[in-house]
Amino acid sequence: MVAFFTRRRCLASALALMTLGTSRLAAANALYGGEDEEYFDPALLPPAESEIDFPIEKVNLRIIAKRFRRQIVDFEGPEALGTIIVEPENRFLYYVIEQGQAIRYGVGVGRAGFAWSGNAIVGMKRRWPRWVPPRSMVDRDSNARRWINGQPGGPDNPLGARALYLFSNGADTLYRIHGTNEPATIGKAVSSGCIRMLNEDVAHLFELAEVGTPVIVRPSHDGGQQNESTVHHQ
Repeated sequence: MVAFFTRRRCLASALALMTLGTSRLAAANALYGGEDEEYFDPALLPPAESEIDFPIEKVNLRIIAKRFRRQIVDFEGPEALGTIIVEPENRFLYYVIEQGQAIRYGVGVGRAGFAWSGNAIVGMKRRWPRWVPPRSMVDRDSNARRWINGQPGGPDNPLGARALYLFSNGADTLYRIHGTNEPATIGKAVSSGCIRMLNEDVAHLFELAEVGTPVIVRPSHDGGQQNESTVHHQ
């Protein structure tokens, strides 16, 4: 596995926050890199996933280039059946379904300086997951400040309908494959490091990819650079 995550100011995983006990406020602030105890209160976190299973609205495919629409394609890679492969440069995600074939989805990827690459597995899955912005985003984005203690899952949430949480060496990488509330961004490099998909596509992949599914994200031209302020999902 490639070790590709060195960030002091990232969110802890939902499970970690749930086990912080009476000292969890101080611990959470330390994870955020802040000393202000009023910055973040994990007691106010919404549920990890919505209790409502919202319907997934169909996207008008006229806004999605044909090459980024879900389709079965020939695939010549050596990866085993059931592997997820992401090609950021081409804005494609593949799920290998049989020898020589894969389902190809269009994706949005990290913009310059926010891209990443490496090997991981799907360590956790969530339906209509919550979103928690990191302090770095809150400090520079007044809209993110509104969700300082987390935005509940739902149609307006940036993580969209589903999220696959990527783990490496048993630890949450804080990177996700997730849906989006901005379908027109598919095929573009606009995210803060994660891989975004149409909600109907990520829901399709969600049903195929079990926990433990291997994930390979190939390098892009910028070398898959890391940035401690990139991760903004939980």
